[in-house]
Amino acid sequence: MKNRAFWCYMLLSLQTVSAQKIETALDSVMHRNFPADQPGGALLVVINGKTVYNRGFGVANLETKTPISPETNSRMASVSKQFTAMCILLLEKQKKLSVDDNLLKFFPEFNQHVGKTVKLRHLLTHTSGILDYESVLSPTQKDQIFDNDVVNLLKAQDSTYFEPGSRFRYSNSAFCLLAQVVERVSGKPYLEFITATIFKPLGMNQTTLYEPRRTIPNRAMGYARGKDGKIRFSDQSVTSGTKGDGCVYTSLTDYKKWNDALTTGKLVDLPAQLSRVHHRIEGQTDGFYGLGWFFTRTNGDVRELFHSGSTCGFSNCVVRIPEKRTLIVLFSNLADNHRPFADILNVLKSSAALAVDVWALHNLTN
Repeated sequence: MKNRAFWCYMLLSLQTVSAQKIETALDSVMHRNFPADQPGGALLVVINGKTVYNRGFGVANLETKTPISPETNSRMASVSKQFTAMCILLLEKQKKLSVDDNLLKFFPEFNQHVGKTVKLRHLLTHTSGILDYESVLSPTQKDQIFDNDVVNLLKAQDSTYFEPGSRFRYSNSAFCLLAQVVERVSGKPYLEFITATIFKPLGMNQTTLYEPRRTIPNRAMGYARGKDGKIRFSDQSVTSGTKGDGCVYTSLTDYKKWNDALTTGKLVDLPAQLSRVHHRIEGQTDGFYGLGWFFTRTNGDVRELFHSGSTCGFSNCVVRIPEKRTLIVLFSNLADNHRPFADILNVLKSSAALAVDVWALHNLTN
């Protein structure tokens, strides 16, 4: 008994030392990249189901000097796509649609050929070939556009970039259309549906969507660094009003609740859904995309999931490793600021506690 107690004590001591080393190394990365008086970042690291790091650095608002914390709401940009995909899965669970339904079922106003050949699964895997709405916007557009505007921009287009389902091409248009599918099928505004089916059931009380006249409490403002090196206010753009492709605001605290729900399958069995809704990314031997996630597989099992998000004023990165009950999240209110996440992955990759696959790191640095 004494020997067993001794070795248990030694094991706990070693784990504590390892956690302390990780904490010190991550502190160094965060302090170096996010000065106290500049736009900042919030970092969450969960390893083997235990939170080993959860801190904010820098400020959420340069005018008020409000510090960033794990409760600060940041704009998720494309990290929002996983929530949009979940809305579709929940509607399918309710038997109100199928991922194999084509667009004409929901958008009878669409071009007949495009509407018949593009399916929801193509939208969910970035294989639709639907034109990028940014490419058909007027160069003189000043007012923000919304998801219904994207439908109007695309409905008369009589061609796609390629045959739907044949290849991967990242598409914001696809997820704007998915948000409109949610509204048309549910009969509710997208914000109302996603709040009732995801945010509220999971206790994500700080999480919401951007709307022009909607106040988002405890939110970070977005900033960008100009060519002259100066940081400027850069919170919104013409495309910031679209919901499906990138307007969720959430905090580290709430995102962990979302991750926990994905891990336990509280809403849906995500690995099972990914096994049927995915596309292999050309040039990647084990890289896939589906349901708002880039991911890798080993022997058919999901190994690592990754997504980043960028807007005119925010940069975000998320890595999930379900087998190791591991989550790594960095939210920053500075545009084009993914390099700190690569530094964070390097720290964790060299740690004895966690060997992070280099796939996500490769996508950040190449």
